[in-house]
Amino acid sequence: MTRIFSGIKPTGHLTLGNYLGAVRRWAEVDQYRADALFSVVDLHALTVEHDPARVRRLSRQAVTLLLAAGLDPGRCTLFVQSHVDEHARLSYLLECTATDGELRRMIQYKEKSAAARAAGQSVRVSLLTYPALMAADILAYETDEVPVGDDQTQHVELTRDLAVRFNQRYGHTFTVPRATPPKVGARVMDLQDPTGKMGKSHENGAGIVYLLDEPDVVRRKVMRAVTDSGREVAYDRENRPGVANLLDVLAACGGGEPAELAGAYTSYGALKRDVAEAVVEVLRPLRERHASLVAEPGYVDAVLREGAERARAVARPVVDRAYRAVGLLPPG
Repeated sequence: MTRIFSGIKPTGHLTLGNYLGAVRRWAEVDQYRADALFSVVDLHALTVEHDPARVRRLSRQAVTLLLAAGLDPGRCTLFVQSHVDEHARLSYLLECTATDGELRRMIQYKEKSAAARAAGQSVRVSLLTYPALMAADILAYETDEVPVGDDQTQHVELTRDLAVRFNQRYGHTFTVPRATPPKVGARVMDLQDPTGKMGKSHENGAGIVYLLDEPDVVRRKVMRAVTDSGREVAYDRENRPGVANLLDVLAACGGGEPAELAGAYTSYGALKRDVAEAVVEVLRPLRERHASLVAEPGYVDAVLREGAERARAVARPVVDRAYRAVGLLPPG
């Protein structure tokens, strides 16, 4: 059976973009068609300045929201990255396989390191090396497919390169994975800046719909969304990104093609009202399920324990094999 691995980083509250771009597909498609592992990758949250209590809180919230979105522990493996030591064990071997140039070419390293320096902050070594940890996340599970958005395909390509290089040097050890970008709702843009992705770690949340936003908050954010000059409702990502983003969201929430949906509207106001209600209705069952799960902390704890045990059982033989292949003595 095909094996899938994907993860989500607890650096902010999960957004509509996370749900429509990835999580809904995990719940509705991926966990049924494959042996799927999904992880809250908390170690990745440590590459920049962070509040430890906030990381713990957001990690648990992310797990709870993934369950609320429909991930079924009976069908998939859901766990927290730091609960499985094999991620860190394998990461070092892959740091020893990667080159300095490869890691410095990563777009996210360039952007985040530049932002840190501009703010007068130091840049942590882990920001440079975390693509090796991301590769370990994937390769430890003999992953075939990695469902990712466009902004993460570079990391999957690096993972492929490291797997091939390791296999050539030390003998076949890793499955070489491939990226599988979602076809619908893959990239939901910020409502206030439709040229930028709706990111969960943005400081200004005015253009971001969070999964736990109250319905009136959702409506207010959508009604204040930036549109474009002119009055015609037309789907044109390049020249009318604001309206195109709203149509993409409407299509992802209710079905249909964005360009066809545009023909039903003669004003931006009517489009915004329909988008707002569509988003509210999509998020309603998720928010209700989240509230019930928060009231059952023991259930969430049990899911994480069982998920970590299952993940460890898959990853440990792979990582042990990699340790032997690279020349390390097995423990006595």
